[in-house]
Amino acid sequence: MNRILVACFSAGGVTAARAKELAAAADADYYEIQPAAPYSSADLNWRNPLARCNREWLRKQKPALSDTDAPVADHDVIFLAFPIWYYTAPLIVNGFLEQYDFAGKTIVCFATSGGSDMKKVAASLAPSAPGADLKIGWMLNGGVDAAAVEALLASLG
Repeated sequence: MNRILVACFSAGGVTAARAKELAAAADADYYEIQPAAPYSSADLNWRNPLARCNREWLRKQKPALSDTDAPVADHDVIFLAFPIWYYTAPLIVNGFLEQYDFAGKTIVCFATSGGSDMKKVAASLAPSAPGADLKIGWMLNGGVDAAAVEALLASLG
């Protein structure tokens, strides 16, 4: 039986709510990925070209993490949840992946979004988790489907 960790980055709380539902459905541990300097609502205003989220994206700057104590080593499967920014995962997610050794682990990505899909997620995250089996799950916009989570867990062995 796989030990599962749901690791989540959520800037505004929406993704965290869904990730906690996912953790409950999968009987998984939960860990929140947090930046050392929390995002304000002004930082997240992507319509403002000077907003922090835009500056980080344009500079390919990964925000520092508040800690590097995620219990990754204790888990075989990581459900990685995040909002879609710029058609992929926020750069803090790459920074999180680069802090740990995911070789031999399965990472399943889940996301929330106001309209974007997950097409670019695998290509953008794979270099940050060498040796991991990276899979794309599904969008969590409408909540967590417990039957779908059960089927996914069964397929992972």
